[in-house]
Amino acid sequence: MKAQEQPLDASTQFCPNEACAARGITGAGTLRVHAVHPPRYRCVTCKQTFSARRGPMMAGLRTPAELVVLVVTLLCSGCPAQAIVHAFDLDERTVADWQQRAGKHCQRTHEALVERGQVMSSQVQADEIRAKGRKMIAWIALAMDATRRLWLAGVVSERRDRALADRLFHHVRACLPPLRALLVCTDGWAPYPKSILRACREQVKQTAGPGRCCLVGWPGLCIATVIKRTEKKRVVEITRTLVVGTAEQAGGLLARTKGCKEFNTALIERFNGTMRERLAALTRKCRHAAQRRDTLERGMYLVGATYNWCWPHHELSGKKHFGYPCTPAMAAGLTDHCWSVAELLSYTVAPAPWVAPKPRGRPRTRSLPAPAVLSKRPRGRPRKNL
Repeated sequence: MKAQEQPLDASTQFCPNEACAARGITGAGTLRVHAVHPPRYRCVTCKQTFSARRGPMMAGLRTPAELVVLVVTLLCSGCPAQAIVHAFDLDERTVADWQQRAGKHCQRTHEALVERGQVMSSQVQADEIRAKGRKMIAWIALAMDATRRLWLAGVVSERRDRALADRLFHHVRACLPPLRALLVCTDGWAPYPKSILRACREQVKQTAGPGRCCLVGWPGLCIATVIKRTEKKRVVEITRTLVVGTAEQAGGLLARTKGCKEFNTALIERFNGTMRERLAALTRKCRHAAQRRDTLERGMYLVGATYNWCWPHHELSGKKHFGYPCTPAMAAGLTDHCWSVAELLSYTVAPAPWVAPKPRGRPRTRSLPAPAVLSKRPRGRPRKNL
């Protein structure tokens, strides 16, 4: 039985044409319904039409949307692609293409909704995952907001070096408002503290007269490292060190996270386990390991976006916190309801508003002289004076 089609609403859409002066504007009356089957809209400003499925990951697909949503839900829940191929009689390349499309769409959605400097976090935890693929070893660096269990950023690289840490905290910095008191807990990897200090600094002019601005670190920044020593796969000693900041500032920030009484990286390690569980390519000793780095990156964004927006968190939904099914995005104030996978895949990221181009060349300072009036030449021979 087919689902009932919803009526087209032009007030919630926007023109995706980059050359249109009304691009990215909703509710201004610049769009009209152009066709119902297939659903299309028409822009009054640029006179162009576009499909209602243009923009999200389902654009250009002729497969029913219910089947695509079902397959993507299984992929972000840890189901291998080979099982989906045999269960739904699909081509393996089709399933891989849908996973790539969904991952790219989730990445754009994450950058548009999370990486806009509005996450009011007081503690961030970071860690890495070593992923073994086919003829490839990849490192996945992850960071999350420990206060609201919100996944903030992730970076995939084939080398575990300083560039990996710099890229990770560059994305983390884009999620947080500037000059915020923050506690960052990491493991004992050496590049982390300096990468955090390079990311969390602002340009401040220290002199009243002419001069250049100086980069100054955030005054309320605290960095703590947690080093674990294991013997026979068991933790026998934990060393906690406060690298940057004072004990009073770090203790005040740590108290804002419920359940955290001392420096730890337990929350990000649990999220690492969730990532390995729901991304089939990260399963240890599997026969469906990833062959390319892009596959891991798209799968990471797909799992991370559904973790933030679609699945209620059991610690946030209990009586000790909110008392109702709550996702990390709801706890962070980014949304007011639990999203479905179909809603996540159909979310459209609006382009930047149109800005009029600046006039080029030197501005005209004086008016041009008036054109000279040419006298008419008399016809015939000139008359002689008698």
